[in-house]
Amino acid sequence: MRKRLGLLLAALAVFVLCFGGLAAAEEKVYINGIDFGFPPFGYVDKDGKPTGFDVESLNWIAKKMGFKVKHQPMDWDGIIPALLAKKIDIVASGMSATAERAKKVDFSIPYYEVTQVLLVPEKDKTTLAEMLKSGKKIGVQRGTVTAKLLEELVTKPGYKFEVVPYDSTDLSIEDVKIGRIAGSGMDSTIAKEVMKNPGFKIAGTFDAKPEKYGYAMRKEDKEFQKKINDGLKLLMADPYWKELKAKYGL
Repeated sequence: MRKRLGLLLAALAVFVLCFGGLAAAEEKVYINGIDFGFPPFGYVDKDGKPTGFDVESLNWIAKKMGFKVKHQPMDWDGIIPALLAKKIDIVASGMSATAERAKKVDFSIPYYEVTQVLLVPEKDKTTLAEMLKSGKKIGVQRGTVTAKLLEELVTKPGYKFEVVPYDSTDLSIEDVKIGRIAGSGMDSTIAKEVMKNPGFKIAGTFDAKPEKYGYAMRKEDKEFQKKINDGLKLLMADPYWKELKAKYGL
């Protein structure tokens, strides 16, 4: 009797070990692709840790909705191809929900609105209109709404400037500092973040409709989209939303 009981317990232990381990191994961790340097929404801090408004927002949503999330910094111009290739599961990192992008991905409900601006050295008195006819170099991050805007403008009659693409807005700002380029085009949110440090100003706002930020997901991931939208609605109604906005100056 004791021997049979021992065998039964041993079999039960093997079952729990095998199937319990299998369940743990199959637990889904959703990967969020973020920009390397797009403060305050998504960026890598001085300690190499992914952080930002969207990172903290998605962490809250994940905890509330009962799933796990990991944040993966990557090049912005390849972030939607990475999403479609299932290397990541979501892009929550200050992405404008444009009609062109919506042909490939689905977006969450909007949560923020931005305009496109030109950042220049504080002492530069050139206006945006003058800069676009000056023949000077204007930097911009690849794959952004501002990059597309500048690429379209430079082909139109009456405009004369050179578009200089960068892997990140941070790199373009460094070149503005040393005079390698005359200015850098970007979302108004990141311009506001840059101007927390002295030496920069906004030369003007581009004549384009404001863009709304949303989280990008694959079109077929309807269940995940519902979790994100439900969680985002809960977050925006929670006092923590105001705390986050205050923390990141939004």
